[in-house]
Amino acid sequence: MTTRHCFTLDLKDDPKLIAAYKKYHRREGVWPEVIESIKGSGIEALDIYLISNRLFMVMEVNAQFSFEAKQAEDLSNAKVIEWEQLMWTFQQKLPWATGDEKWLLMENIFTL
Repeated sequence: MTTRHCFTLDLKDDPKLIAAYKKYHRREGVWPEVIESIKGSGIEALDIYLISNRLFMVMEVNAQFSFEAKQAEDLSNAKVIEWEQLMWTFQQKLPWATGDEKWLLMENIFTL
């Protein structure tokens, strides 16, 4: 059984930066170490959607997934850290984000 989590984040509202971000997120543009980190953490599926400069991410995780374990793994993986720093050049915090929050977990308010 999987669990779905949804997140949101904004990109900087610059067409050139948005185009570059989209290019990095083509399947062949995501670094192999990042893909390995995602798959190895218990994430079964991950989709990112874009409208204007707003991103929406849907993550399907298995029972082994833990937000705490994923964060610890990411902080010990130099390539993931490098990727996240690069992506931050395109991304911007949402106005209600606190501290170093980046992708914000959304509340599910309806399911059919």
